[in-house]
Amino acid sequence: MLNRYARAAVTRILTPVARLLLRLGISPDVVTILGTLGVCLGALVFFPRGQLLVGVLVITAFVFSDTIDGIMARELGHSSKWGAFLDSTLDRVGDAAIFSGLTIWYFQGGDDRLKAWLALACLVLGSVVSYARARAEGLGMRADVGIAERADRLVAALVTTGLVGLGLPEIVLTVVLGLLAVASFVTILQRVLLVRQQVIVAEAAGTTPSGP
Repeated sequence: MLNRYARAAVTRILTPVARLLLRLGISPDVVTILGTLGVCLGALVFFPRGQLLVGVLVITAFVFSDTIDGIMARELGHSSKWGAFLDSTLDRVGDAAIFSGLTIWYFQGGDDRLKAWLALACLVLGSVVSYARARAEGLGMRADVGIAERADRLVAALVTTGLVGLGLPEIVLTVVLGLLAVASFVTILQRVLLVRQQVIVAEAAGTTPSGP
């Protein structure tokens, strides 16, 4: 949902930043790597200490690198397969760091095992959501449906975590993590069913979907 409605506005805002970085001789790959390192720093250094607001602020400062590197590649006129692979792979690293940081905190100092297990479920199910789409596309099919895309999951988790760091009742984060886990599971089912439907249609037509 956020990918559809917010990406254009965010792109307009960040385009001058991307152009400035290019003038400074910085490559899109460097932005991708530094952005991921920043996200991991915020999630794995501050979250396990219970510094939720600080962690969210650090993550937010770096998370837009995912958009900036894409703008830079388009400005250069050569969006490469390598760049797309690197970006997608490091996105998974950043996502895992965020939910891992929450899992560590709530298993230890936060002492809330329910929240810890829900964060872990979000980590695992979110990875499967992304894998399902990547695997389907590798086989020449679509799996771009779902009620919980990456941007939706991250914004919901980060905004709620930051507000809890400001004093919002912890139960709100428990509810949000639970809803995200359920939404991720539903998204996996949606993608599996879509791929299954494509296979059935292809078999009926006497063809077989295949990757590039």
